[in-house]
Amino acid sequence: MTPSLQDVGLAVKRLQWRHHRENNRALGAATGLSLVQWDVLRHLHQRPDASLHALAQLTFQTDQSMGELARRMADRGLITRQEGAGRAVRHHLTEEGEAAYRAGAEVVEGVLTATLGRLSPGELATLHELLLKAAAD
Repeated sequence: MTPSLQDVGLAVKRLQWRHHRENNRALGAATGLSLVQWDVLRHLHQRPDASLHALAQLTFQTDQSMGELARRMADRGLITRQEGAGRAVRHHLTEEGEAAYRAGAEVVEGVLTATLGRLSPGELATLHELLLKAAAD
């Protein structure tokens, strides 16, 4: 029987929620980071010098909530904030932030291995391709 679109949507949401919940728990225990904080570190690792607005979009937050999170992360010594052109504020990982990102990456990899690791390499590639296709604008 072919699943309905609602069934597929719910299955995607359940997996996403499981990843979110388990990553938050495991990251908190191992690194003291939340998933949202680790995601900011991940994006800054991939895109040094990212603006507040770019980080907000990448991490599914509002500019205001990202600004508050960035302030707290800077106070904790994980990132630096530097004034850029115009009103832009640019962000960079500190050495401590880079170390936290790397430690968190190992934790996240473990959580994802427990679910997505059940798939064969071919199934994983197909799932990735289909999710990108479904999410395309």
